[in-house]
Amino acid sequence: MAFKSGFVNIVGNPNVGKSTLMNLFVGERLSIATFKSQTTRHRIMGILNKDDCQIVFSDTPGVLKPNYKLQSSMRAFSEMALTDVDVLIYVTDVVEDCSKNNDFLEEVKVLDVPKLVLINKIDLTTQEELIKLVEKWHALLPGAEIYPISATAKFNVDQVLKRVQELLPENPPYFDKDQLTDKPVKFFVSEIIREKILLYYDKEIPYSVEVVVESYKDEKTLVKIDVVLYVERDSQKGIIIGHQGVALKKISMEARKSLEKFLDKKVFLHMIVKVDKDWRSSDKELSLFGYNLN
Repeated sequence: MAFKSGFVNIVGNPNVGKSTLMNLFVGERLSIATFKSQTTRHRIMGILNKDDCQIVFSDTPGVLKPNYKLQSSMRAFSEMALTDVDVLIYVTDVVEDCSKNNDFLEEVKVLDVPKLVLINKIDLTTQEELIKLVEKWHALLPGAEIYPISATAKFNVDQVLKRVQELLPENPPYFDKDQLTDKPVKFFVSEIIREKILLYYDKEIPYSVEVVVESYKDEKTLVKIDVVLYVERDSQKGIIIGHQGVALKKISMEARKSLEKFLDKKVFLHMIVKVDKDWRSSDKELSLFGYNLN
C-alpha cells in the first residue's frame, strides 16, 4: 500500500471545540482549550505519524469579524488555512447559528477539496433537532460529508480520523516521523501560561494580555523561565498583579505546575507585568509578538 500524507486544516467559528479535536486527533495536548471564545490566537500544527501515513493537522483561531488588528491577524490565519489544504475539517456545534460568519462559509463552499463538517456537542440536543441540523448543513455545504460528534465524549472521533486517512493523497511524509509540531518549546510555555490567565481572569482582561518568554534556560535538573506579561493599561496591570501580588502568585503557581508536567522537569518561573499601550492595534508590536503570517 502506498504511503499517504497531507495537510488537514481545522476551521470554524470560536468556541466550537476545534482545539479539543486536534488534541484528540494527535493524541497530545498541543492546543490550549478553555470554555472561552478566542482561546486560540495562532495557527498551531500537530503531526500524527502512522506506519502508512502522516497527517499534518492545523488548529486555527475561530473565525470572527475583526474589531482590532490582533483579531485581523487571527482571521488571516483562518483564511490561510483554506489555501494549503488537502482535506478541510469545518467544525460547528448544535448551539451556534449556522449562518454566522457566512462570508467565510462561502469561501469554504467553493473550495475544491474534500470537506468534512463535524457537528460537535451532540449531547446538548435531541435526535430530532440533530437530524434537522444535518439537513441544514447538507444545504449549506453540498458535497461535504457530515459527522455528528462529541469531542468531550470522544464519540465518532475515531471514525472521522479513519475517513481523513482515506481521503489523503499519496505522498511521502513532509516531516520527520518523530516530529510532533512546528512550534518551539517556548511557544507552548507561553500558551500554558496564557491558558491560566484565561481561566483565572474575567471579561476583557485575558484578551488584553500577551505572554512573552524572555529567557528559557534548560539546566541539568531545572528549567529557568523568565516571562513578561504585556497588558494595554495600567489598570489592567493592577488587576493582573492583584492585591499584594496575590493574583500573579496564583497564576504563576498554577502555570509552574502545568509546565513541570509538560517539561517533565522542575521549573523556576519568574513573571513580571509591563504595560505596552494598545499593543493589539500596533502592526509593529503584533509582528514582534509573532502574529505575522511568515
